[in-house]
Amino acid sequence: MSSPPSPGSLSPIRFHRLLLTGAAGGLGRVLRPRLKAYCEVLRLSDVADLGSAAKGEEVVPARLEDRAALTALLQGVDAVVHLGGVSTEGPFDPILQANIIGVYNLYEAARIQGAKRIVFASSNHVTGFYRQDEVISPTDPMRPDGFYGVSKAFGENLARFYFNRYGIETACLRIGSSFPAPKDRRMLATWLSFDDLERLVVACLTAPVVGHSVIYGVSDNRARWWDNTSARHLGFVAEDSSEPFRAETEARQPVLDPTDPTVMYQGGAFVRAGPFD
Repeated sequence: MSSPPSPGSLSPIRFHRLLLTGAAGGLGRVLRPRLKAYCEVLRLSDVADLGSAAKGEEVVPARLEDRAALTALLQGVDAVVHLGGVSTEGPFDPILQANIIGVYNLYEAARIQGAKRIVFASSNHVTGFYRQDEVISPTDPMRPDGFYGVSKAFGENLARFYFNRYGIETACLRIGSSFPAPKDRRMLATWLSFDDLERLVVACLTAPVVGHSVIYGVSDNRARWWDNTSARHLGFVAEDSSEPFRAETEARQPVLDPTDPTVMYQGGAFVRAGPFD
């Protein structure tokens, strides 16, 4: 596994002001110090506590379902990395508010304020009902595995509409499993290292032409369910792999039941989540 890149090593500053939503979440906390290397001002937003603004940061709390707040949030923003919203499977109503109404508010705000590029954190759960013995690409039909996956499918389609009608470019990142290390044998195929996450986001921010693109966020793992050939124009090259974690991970899960839906399908536990009261 490669060593962490030094700040700013992947690209010179390209933006005056970047917006990072969901900045208090798991991946938001990872990207907050890293994205600062690519802009003069990093605007951070979430509903959770973000702490004090460091040098070169702006902290602007906002609820995604608040259209006026989102319109104000996008003022003066050159590009957006949108991680905000509900990030797991759960009841529909919170997902509706944050992930469906919220993403509409974000794109409307981008249209009004003139932001022209968005990196949208979609999810592999957009295609979670493909089997683990299949290899698919971003051009294959969506098969969401729950309300969360449905909301990300909506976001991808909304992004396509805003590109076709208003010219707002979006890179939709179908993120696999981004953690310090794989947690189970499924993640040997879906794992995305934090360094590769940074490489992916920066590639999508700085690619000359994005249009409306979909790419799976995954490291260079030996087991591969996703073919990113159609997204090579984005310039993302993964450098890490789950292979150094294989022996330890397989030791924790020496036996799998091939009839278990969480083993059969790429979405794992999400395919069995719910129903929710």
